[in-house]
Amino acid sequence: MRLDEQAEQALRLLEATGLSRSEAIRSSLLASAERMRRRHQIAGEAAALDADDADRAEMLAVAALMESMRAAR
Repeated sequence: MRLDEQAEQALRLLEATGLSRSEAIRSSLLASAERMRRRHQIAGEAAALDADDADRAEMLAVAALMESMRAAR
């Protein structure tokens, strides 16, 4: 694997915590993959909510109620 200077610097920072080179690379790969998996999961949940007409109607009703309470002050 070839690393540019920025990646080498990041790796040195991780190694400074006591991780071996292999441990640092492995944990970074796993953490990155987990973040990507969570982003995809959240995007899927957001798309499902966006497609849920009942949820959208409830959200609009709550927003209207909150706005009316703010206006009444």
